Amino acid sequence: MKSLVFTAAFLSALTAVPACAQDKMTLVLDWFINPNHGPIVIAQERGYFADEGLDIEIIAPADASAPPKMVAAGQVDLAVSYQPQLHLQIAEGLPLIRVGTLIASPLNCLLVLKDGPIKTIADLKDSKIGYSVAGVEEALLNAILNQHDITFDDVEMINVNWSLGPSVMSGQVDAVIGAYRNFELNQMEIEGAPGTCFFVEEAGVPPYDELIYVANPETMDLALISRFLRATGKATQYIVNHPDDSWDIFKSTSPELDDALNARAWTDTIPRFALRPAAVDIARYADFERFLAEAGLLDGTRSVSELAIDPGATSGAQSEAQ
Repeated sequence: MKSLVFTAAFLSALTAVPACAQDKMTLVLDWFINPNHGPIVIAQERGYFADEGLDIEIIAPADASAPPKMVAAGQVDLAVSYQPQLHLQIAEGLPLIRVGTLIASPLNCLLVLKDGPIKTIADLKDSKIGYSVAGVEEALLNAILNQHDITFDDVEMINVNWSLGPSVMSGQVDAVIGAYRNFELNQMEIEGAPGTCFFVEEAGVPPYDELIYVANPETMDLALISRFLRATGKATQYIVNHPDDSWDIFKSTSPELDDALNARAWTDTIPRFALRPAAVDIARYADFERFLAEAGLLDGTRSVSELAIDPGATSGAQSEAQ
């Protein structure tokens, strides 16, 4: 969540070296710690990484665009990133590949005021729409608008940076694309200006994985990554089975996490965690690659094997070959 605070004390707590750790790995998050990172935090706090013989250093980035570049440059082993951006980054030549899934459904939505003038997507004609990231978000919005015979010429696009919920609440824009349904929607409710989300996957956009783990295919250690995913998979099962206890563990890691927004976001995010973080939905990646190509954001398409792998299946095949 863009507005959350990440403390040095919390980072120190997360990166404490377990006594039985053997192999070090570095993981850079996509943003400051928030409920989207639940399985990572719970795996660390409950010792699941240590059980796998792993010592995980968790890093919060100073720049949200940096994590994939850090992986590509060999500065870190893994990064939390986004499936839509992965397609573009690989097409641009960055040595990246998806090795796991953290959030297995879109969080992105087209957000409007519940009591505002926009009741249907068709009402967006002649409106102001805010965004924070050019490229992918514009492609998502274009696909949504096209379903209702609206083009970019019929709307005014305004870059609101990361002020998504506030820009809708203040009336600066009529809608925003890029808001997260588990955060901005709750934020608006808490602040007394309820919103409505039009879910992108119900409005003309192929479903995709919101948050993924990416590695450098030229340097990655599949065995270590498989152990990492086993630990986060075990943590996800614990969260699903013990939502209240896991929330208590999560919020105890930093005082800034213990608030109404994060509590609501925790509950809303649990159903979206990947229960099988290593597994690849081949059709999903192929469909989204075609979607971006048809939107003019890709020059041709790549095979799914160039975009995403199951590290366990891949490492197993390699072992049999040897």
